[in-house]
Amino acid sequence: MKKILVLFAIVASTISTKAQENNNIILLSPTDFKMQIDGKEVQLIDVRTPEEFQENHIEDALNIDFYSEDFESEFNKLDKDQPVYMYCRSGYRSNQSALKLEKMGFTKIYDLDGGILNYNKEE
Repeated sequence: MKKILVLFAIVASTISTKAQENNNIILLSPTDFKMQIDGKEVQLIDVRTPEEFQENHIEDALNIDFYSEDFESEFNKLDKDQPVYMYCRSGYRSNQSALKLEKMGFTKIYDLDGGILNYNKEE
């Protein structure tokens, strides 16, 4: 049984890696996310609600609410060929947003693993 679980884990890991190689979405640890946005002019997007955004957000982030009717039209204002860094509270909405952006033609999408909750833990 243990061998089967190990084999399953290896196969699942391989499939997951292959899936990520086939798309434009890269999940970044909080440390890597901070290094890539720190001091740079990037397209940094917070996909939480305006209320959540007002409570706290990463400096220079633009708020585009995942639940907003204007979600796609707001993202269409951005440069699809430039990297987009995004986050939400815990990672679910930013992951769903990243999938939408990929379908919209964005080529470099960086998603903060664990959202702002994880980001703030490492400060």
